[in-house]
Amino acid sequence: MNRFVICIDNTSNPASLIVGKVYRVLADAQAEQYALLRIVDEDASEPDGYLYPASMFAPVELPEAAERVLMAAADD
Repeated sequence: MNRFVICIDNTSNPASLIVGKVYRVLADAQAEQYALLRIVDEDASEPDGYLYPASMFAPVELPEAAERVLMAAADD
C-alpha cells in the first residue's frame, strides 16, 4: 500500500512544497521516529526525497485509480 499526504503548511519551504498538493511518502522508519516524513518535493532533484516535519502534512486516502496515476508519474 502506498502512503500519501497533502501539504498543509509550507511556511518554511515555499519553493519546495505547495499547500494543497498531494505528495507520496517514501518509507523511512528512522525518520518517522523523529516525526519526520521523507517526501519527493517540487525540486525533484533528489530521488530519495527530503525530510520534512510530519506536522506540515495531513494523511490522505486516495482512490486506487488516483494512486496508480501518481505512482506512474513518480516513475517517469
